[in-house]
Amino acid sequence: MISFPNAKINIGLAITGKREDGFHDIASCFYPVEWTDILEIIPSDQLEFTSSGIEIPGSTEGNLCLQAYTILKQDFDIPPVKIHLHKVIPIGAGLGGGSADGAFALKMLNDLFKLSIADEQLEEYAGRMGSDCPFFIKNKPVWVTGRGELFDSIALDLSNKFIVLVNPSIHISTKEAYSGVNPQPLSFNLKDVLENDFNNWEGKVYNDFEHGLFKTYTVLPQLKDQLYNLGAKYASMTGSGSTVFGVFDQIPNLDCFKDYMVWSGKL
Repeated sequence: MISFPNAKINIGLAITGKREDGFHDIASCFYPVEWTDILEIIPSDQLEFTSSGIEIPGSTEGNLCLQAYTILKQDFDIPPVKIHLHKVIPIGAGLGGGSADGAFALKMLNDLFKLSIADEQLEEYAGRMGSDCPFFIKNKPVWVTGRGELFDSIALDLSNKFIVLVNPSIHISTKEAYSGVNPQPLSFNLKDVLENDFNNWEGKVYNDFEHGLFKTYTVLPQLKDQLYNLGAKYASMTGSGSTVFGVFDQIPNLDCFKDYMVWSGKL
């Protein structure tokens, strides 16, 4: 069984408070993007995980695909599997690629062994692996609050737009990103702006991580400016970086980004 775990972008990302549990409250729109990894899971005599493509840092045991198997194994008598992940989505890039891999592994194991787990239960399992993981179960645009686990519907459809994602191959840890943030409550209704005011997103819809990270990594604001210069209707960093994206009416000439990892396509 093969699937294609996809990336996501944050359209707007406000850090609205620090929680007692050590996490931060956020407000954001998560939007799926078809930049994908490739994930294969097949029955096997023993549990095995291998990977190719972009090198994955850290120990194999900590990989979210294996965590997905372990979580389901606690509640279901499923046999061993071999998992192979071909990594394409940049790591530490604000695109949620690792979270997608873990969530898609849950869905694949559910289908492979006919476990009949409802989406709501899969989201609960996914939440044990990380804040972003539950989004990829239904994999549709959502308004996100809490620490990233509370979902609400959002009337935002960008299917007539195109996106350009530019990654400068800088790995930014979540800890580093949050070190430059001063949480503040929103002073306006961000969800309302996203739903009703696309032509005026610039200057209103922002990513709070940009303030600190743009000072440290000066290439990031340069990439954002380049996207606007190419005609982007809106440009921003996604997540905690380092990927910057632009939303366009048509895909422009991207020769200026030849030294970076770039993906473009329809939203």
